[in-house]
This record gives sequence, C-alpha cells and structure tokens, in this order.
Amino acid sequence: MPEKNIVLTGFMGTGKSSVGKRLAALLMMDFYDTDELVEKREKMTIPMIFRSKGESYFRESESEVIAEVSMKVNSVIATGGGAVLRESNMKALKKNGIIICLKANPRIVLQRTSSSHGRPLLKKPGNDLNVIEQMMEEREICYAGADYTIDTSNNSDEDTAREILHILGQGEKCP
Repeated sequence: MPEKNIVLTGFMGTGKSSVGKRLAALLMMDFYDTDELVEKREKMTIPMIFRSKGESYFRESESEVIAEVSMKVNSVIATGGGAVLRESNMKALKKNGIIICLKANPRIVLQRTSSSHGRPLLKKPGNDLNVIEQMMEEREICYAGADYTIDTSNNSDEDTAREILHILGQGEKCP
C-alpha cells in the first residue's frame, strides 16, 4: 500500500512552503506547492490573478490543482492558506493524506509576511495585525480539521520538519 501524503495547511506565513520543501528533502518525497502550481497553470502570480480575475477564480483554480495533487502518493503538499475554506479541498486531501496544520502567533505572521508583496488578502484596509487576527479567527474552525497542529512561532523550518517527523514516527529517518 502506498504511503500517505503529508499535507501542510495553515495561515499564510506559518512556513508551509519552506517546511514542506525541507520535509520532502528529509523524507526523499516529491514536493508540491499548490500556490506555485496555480501560478504555473495560470501563467501569472497570485496577486495578478486576484487583480485581473478575482478571488473566486483563484479559489476555483486552486481547487482544480488540489484535486490533481491529492491523487499523488508519497508526496509532501503545501496548500495555500485559504485552501481549507472549501470542504471539497479538505476531503480530497484527506483521502490520501495526513493533514498537519501549521500555526503561528499573529504578530509573528505579520513579521514574516510584512516584506512580501504576494499576499493579496493582506491588502485589505485597516491595521495588518487586525486583518490577520480576524482572518485567523474566521478560518480557525477550518484549520481545526487537521490531524495534527504545530505552532511554528518559535521554530526554524528545520525544527518544524523534525517535529513533523517525530509526530509521524519517522524520526529515525532523519539524519
């Protein structure tokens, strides 16, 4: 029987992509970043998709990509922060995956995302910290559906990857 995928969910800036790459390297698994796959498919960045086609178009494209990568085996999959908003995405990912939600303190998320221009949902009017806190609260119930949750606030990518290995009983595979 093929091994399950390891699926990383969580709010933006929690380390899904960077931890996912590290974890995939440690486990010698394929790595897929759904945001990168959407950008490749659409031939434009996520902010450009939001500006020219809207969030709902992006979410539809994201769901199509998730349907495809969820069929993979023995892979690490990093999802976009809002992928959990569609129940169909989570059902598809759970069929062949262990869901691990990465979370972080809102102030840490703000610090990690403050220099990024690729976060269209943080362009809402108002204090960025308040926007982050509100969005995290709105998505909390969706993130709660994960099999495991890890707080990355004070972790390096390496620390988080090793914590995931420990949770999954794979610690001995780690050099």
